[in-house]
Amino acid sequence: MITAKNIHKYYGDLHVLKGVDLHIKKSEIVSIVGASGAGKTTLLQILGTLDRPSKKENSELAINDTNIYGLSSKDLSRFRNEHIGFIFQFHQLLPEFTALENICIPAFIKKTPRKKAEKRAMELLGFLGLENRASHKPGELSGGEQQRIAVARSLINNPAVVFADEPSGNLDSESAENLHQLFFKLRDEFEQTFVIVTHNEELADMADRKLTMVDGEIVND
Repeated sequence: MITAKNIHKYYGDLHVLKGVDLHIKKSEIVSIVGASGAGKTTLLQILGTLDRPSKKENSELAINDTNIYGLSSKDLSRFRNEHIGFIFQFHQLLPEFTALENICIPAFIKKTPRKKAEKRAMELLGFLGLENRASHKPGELSGGEQQRIAVARSLINNPAVVFADEPSGNLDSESAENLHQLFFKLRDEFEQTFVIVTHNEELADMADRKLTMVDGEIVND
């Protein structure tokens, strides 16, 4: 599913990632933990194709047998839209759009017909128990509901993998627990692959594998 080799990242003289190697299997839930500044989010952004390593000529990244660094910028954008989903600590929903419209945005970017996109969005809302919130805007939803809408948005294009950066970091304990259980339900129902950066030890320990980062390197798998 995901193979990364020799991933380095520099910010000026600061060596943030120091030759990370990683392999993640289909339908696997992998958590990445470590102290602040260890390089977790930087690694997640590179794996999610939002950033590139500093030593591209010696680095490799393949997702679903696609050589990411062999793609043009246009093809990479298309690949990201069609094969990768993202969930962030802050849901990043657009306040002027309804829940249904927010979920559909990646599908519209993919040029999915509106009726087909909305049908899929309503299926996801039903799966998440939020079908009665379809016409509500983010300001009319609880924090847990907003984050579940963000989860639905990440799934609208049936991505190969979902990358989550502190997905429950802004939620109360009950909403966080519900979100954590949802990830495993999605894996069981849709064979979804998740890579999750988190400081939540409970979520980290629930994962199939827990990777620990220290000073830009994975030191424990």
